[in-house]
Amino acid sequence: MPLGRIGITLKDAIVGTVKGAGDVLGQTIDTTHENTTKALQGVRDISREATGLITDSVSGAIQGAIEVGSDVGSAAKGVVIGSIEGVGEVTTVTAATISSTVRAAITGAREVGGDAADAGRGAAEGAITATKHLGLSMEDAVTSIAQGAIRGAHDVGSDLAATAKSVVSGSATGAQEVGSDVLGAITDSARGLVQGASDVGGDLAGVARSAVEGAIDAAKSTAVKVEDAASAAATGAVEAADNIGDAAGRTVRDAVSGTIGGVAVVVKAPFNQGEEKKS
Repeated sequence: MPLGRIGITLKDAIVGTVKGAGDVLGQTIDTTHENTTKALQGVRDISREATGLITDSVSGAIQGAIEVGSDVGSAAKGVVIGSIEGVGEVTTVTAATISSTVRAAITGAREVGGDAADAGRGAAEGAITATKHLGLSMEDAVTSIAQGAIRGAHDVGSDLAATAKSVVSGSATGAQEVGSDVLGAITDSARGLVQGASDVGGDLAGVARSAVEGAIDAAKSTAVKVEDAASAAATGAVEAADNIGDAAGRTVRDAVSGTIGGVAVVVKAPFNQGEEKKS
């Protein structure tokens, strides 16, 4: 996707500001924030034009950050924080804004050869950090992050399962960083990932199982037990699948049953059947 005016402006600004800077993440956040705010202040109909502008600005910013040597995950985290904070200066940040921002971070990273999974992890961390003080519920924010990540990975033909694994891990890390409920973030992330996979016709079983794997990985660096993390992800995945339909529910339940990564997974009630299921 060729960059428009704001995308090129942000890319050049980050290259000029961040190059040689010691605090690459901080400079990326500040530069993206400042330029996103300026761009939105010049938009007459923000509700109609903001999504396209944000997508372009995020793509340009992440390309600029990667060009000056930032790793993909850090670039995505910094750009997403700066972009969401910039939007919040001018208008209300909605779940749709978050989803579009994360989606653009992944597609922008892929356009310069970055890994979608790494971009998804960083974008998830950044989005949670940025939305902590914006009045949006953590559940809505995390679900939107997950859905945006799946759509971004689908846009560029990347592996949805690998993206799901990294996004759950990033969401858990981000929640811990801002003092939010880590297990709740894992559940909401898995729920959003399965719903997102359904929306794009993806492999629900693969995404659900990878979400559990991501939760298990996240538990190693967060203050939650591995068994609790696995259970939270499996439960969120099954809840989303049951809402999609009976067949989807059975498929996902089978995918997250048993032992995953050496961990016995327990999917908690409520089920459609109204009983707890232990795998």
